[in-house]
Amino acid sequence: MKKFLLPVVLLLSLQSAIGQEQKAAKSELPGIDMVYVKGGKFDLGDDSEAMDRRPAHTVMLKDFTIGKYEVTEEQWVAVMGKNPSSYTYCNTCPVTNVSFNDAIAFINKLNTLTGKHYRLPTEAEWEFAARGGVLENKTHMKKHAGKRLLQTIAWYEGNAKDHPHPTGHKKANELGICDMTGNVEEWCNDWYSKDYFTHKDVSNPQGPDGGISKVVRGGSWNSEAQDVSVTRRAAYLPDAKSIYLGFRLAE
Repeated sequence: MKKFLLPVVLLLSLQSAIGQEQKAAKSELPGIDMVYVKGGKFDLGDDSEAMDRRPAHTVMLKDFTIGKYEVTEEQWVAVMGKNPSSYTYCNTCPVTNVSFNDAIAFINKLNTLTGKHYRLPTEAEWEFAARGGVLENKTHMKKHAGKRLLQTIAWYEGNAKDHPHPTGHKKANELGICDMTGNVEEWCNDWYSKDYFTHKDVSNPQGPDGGISKVVRGGSWNSEAQDVSVTRRAAYLPDAKSIYLGFRLAE
């Protein structure tokens, strides 16, 4: 009987230790601020810009939430234990040097720790939120994530001085979301296709069923002014890493 009880006791002790470790990790997680975005119709894309943003077409999105800020170095370290960023001088700078696959690994671990259902935004959700959602009546006219001068809403090549900056230090857009223009480019969940918009998937579009690269939205601290528009699309391989590239959460 004692030989049988010993493995059971050890198993229960191990489960208890794991539970305590998860509880401790959860209590140490820096806060993740999410913004509710009411769904609605908007014009995705821009006929006056690059071919992969055409044709502009109306899509319908359901309600969702999106991170008020880009995921920071501090939040990454709290979940993953090690900071991959090249610029490690501030805890609240957006984490960089993380691939799409790294971001998914972070989200999976974060969901285990918190019991939440975080994910990456679709590119349609990202653009809708950047444009101001239903709070901004002229969403098809939006160039940047906010109504103010570019200098006041974004870190980009003209003012960033060759490095990323702490999140939330520029003016938020109409929804209260920060840094969707500039600071770091952001991974989206969709596979990239340069002609995907011609398919006109109008209800909660999720992107192509497969592909080679993943969609990246927004510009970075190293981008010129014309490359930080809310309609800008870029493509990176899922395992690509860059000092210009990070992400924000959705749910």
